[in-house]
Amino acid sequence: MKKKLVLLVAIVFATIIYFDITQYLQLDFIKQQQNQLEQLYQQNPVVYIFIFFLCYVLTTALSIPGATLLTLLAGALFGVALGTVLVSFASTLGATIAFLGSRWILRQFVQTRFSKYLTPFNSGVEKDGALYLFTLRLTPVVPFFVVNLVMGLTTMRSYTFYFVSQLGMLPATIVYVNAGTQLATIKNLNDIVSAKIILSLMALGLFPIIMKKVLDLLKKKSVYKKYKKPKKYDYNLVVIGAGAAGLVTSYIASAAKAKVALIEKHKMGGDCLNTGCIPSKSFIRSAKLLSDIKRSSEFGIKKITADFDFSDVMLRVQRVIKTIEPHDSIERYSNLGVDCHTGTATIINPWTVDINGLRLTTKNIVVASGARPLIPNIPGLRDIDPMTSDTLWNLRDLPKKLLVLGAGPIGLELAQSFARYGTQVTLIEKADRLLAKEDREVTEWITKKLKSENLVIHTNSEVTQFKKDSTGIVYSYTANNITHEATCDAVLVAAGRKPNTDGFGLKELGIVLKENGAVSVNEKLQTNFSNIYACGDVTGMYQFTHTASHQAWFAAVNSMISPFYSFNANYDVVPWCIYTDPEIARVGLNETDVIAKNIAHKVTFFNTDHMDRALTEESAYGFIKIITAGSTDKILGVTIVGLHAGECLAEFVLAMKHGLGLNKVLQTIHTYPTLTEANKMAAGQWKKTQITQKLLKYSECFNLWQRR
Repeated sequence: MKKKLVLLVAIVFATIIYFDITQYLQLDFIKQQQNQLEQLYQQNPVVYIFIFFLCYVLTTALSIPGATLLTLLAGALFGVALGTVLVSFASTLGATIAFLGSRWILRQFVQTRFSKYLTPFNSGVEKDGALYLFTLRLTPVVPFFVVNLVMGLTTMRSYTFYFVSQLGMLPATIVYVNAGTQLATIKNLNDIVSAKIILSLMALGLFPIIMKKVLDLLKKKSVYKKYKKPKKYDYNLVVIGAGAAGLVTSYIASAAKAKVALIEKHKMGGDCLNTGCIPSKSFIRSAKLLSDIKRSSEFGIKKITADFDFSDVMLRVQRVIKTIEPHDSIERYSNLGVDCHTGTATIINPWTVDINGLRLTTKNIVVASGARPLIPNIPGLRDIDPMTSDTLWNLRDLPKKLLVLGAGPIGLELAQSFARYGTQVTLIEKADRLLAKEDREVTEWITKKLKSENLVIHTNSEVTQFKKDSTGIVYSYTANNITHEATCDAVLVAAGRKPNTDGFGLKELGIVLKENGAVSVNEKLQTNFSNIYACGDVTGMYQFTHTASHQAWFAAVNSMISPFYSFNANYDVVPWCIYTDPEIARVGLNETDVIAKNIAHKVTFFNTDHMDRALTEESAYGFIKIITAGSTDKILGVTIVGLHAGECLAEFVLAMKHGLGLNKVLQTIHTYPTLTEANKMAAGQWKKTQITQKLLKYSECFNLWQRR
């Protein structure tokens, strides 16, 4: 359909050029024909108005030069009032048709091809697009047909474009229609609008933008009006929270020779070191060893048995934490020049932070207070003292029966590990499937794997009550509208995380929070106080250690160089990994996303069960799923399920970040035998689909000719 429309438009333009139709849209011609046109109008005004309106719509819709002359003609024939009405609606309707045509024919190609560069532009259009369009319409400097076509490539809504265009073009329309009433005296189009009128229209167009900037500035200033700014500061930067975000922020700022204070009320290293990434991955690794031992016959070893004490496993977890601890310690950061404080921070005002009665003045503050496990409001849950990913590591006795609430990444990773240690695990999830944000192939694969390891999984289910009796913990849950009752020895809550924004002055100061309690920040990671920044899990965005570190760079650098310059944090290419066995790793969009966003795409699915290295590892399972833009090799997203999927994903992350397509991946030599060879083979599978039967036929003919 698109090709037919493009062909039709091309034919129309060819006809216009061949018959030189634009000669009839010249000033001299219209002046010569003015009397005749007026007579035609007087003879049948309704028909003539309709024909004029239709011609105007077609002229603007097809971006044919001559709209200005038609506007003058409207003034000459219909007068100011009727002429303005006709031109206003005809020009807006034609502009909207051009806008929609540009969107339908070109937008998908432009947005997918240049998405890296258009992301900030699209963000700006979503935020202030109507205002900027209004300014462009008021200012008769940028050709209106250019505005129509360019806006069609953006994400602006059609009705917004129509109404803003209608209003924005009205002043210039009135000027030109009014000039048209004196058509006989006009010798040159440049005589119509004087420099004074153009400057007035430009001033009118720029006025809303200037006022918005002024109001934004006044709004920023107003939040500070009741606070007295110190004459000088003790620090360039005070960082609250010594997790991944806070540590990286402090490191970068101190490396730039800024004077930095870092405040942590609990343990340096935050969740990642003490209760998150490090302990969980250590716990998972020991569980995997037990799983491999059970599979010993697959490796040609008849039988291996494992004798273990669960408390020793948990002691090993603590040993790994202790080994890494010096990297995040007070001693190390003190040697880097950071003043480290232990205690609860309280923000007194935008430039003052209290720590244990000591008041520190600072030019900027970075809030990096992280998040904590969310405990659902289920009757009786708090009475049974449930475990979370924070408190789990105090456990020394292996539960016989464990209930896990929530089947997100944390819940699945820990549930599988406990099952491998010998616990009878039950998973209960509200959604209709595990990992509902991932594609269904992922859900099916991990569900099948977990069930093969004897985990009991209930989806579309919800726990309604907990209580204790002589048998242990009793819980009631609904599944398929039927209430069931079961028992367990322990409960692990993995129902998400809540940002830490209570108890240190954010609400009292008036820092704006989101509905989920996270700190609201702009693209520069500033709060509504421009000298107070936030990064990491407390912002409620991507709650990964690596994105916390990513945000920390922007918070640190922007806090040091603002207001002279600042950088916008970019989240175009964010990878993540779920450390179940097999691992599930993803970067960018999956098939579910592109379908929901109506993005033209191609799916390449490559099974990795025949990879040589996977066979040698007795891990011949999994797949790589690549989403590319339209018929191009541009990578929109990749999902990998398999052994070491997180490591294998890195190549695609690099490719997406630097705009390298699948052709580049295919042309790269990969070490044999490795798991990353699958990346190249998946790219090769995509390439095969690009070779059509027609091309193969040409190749066959060419090779036949070569043999003669």
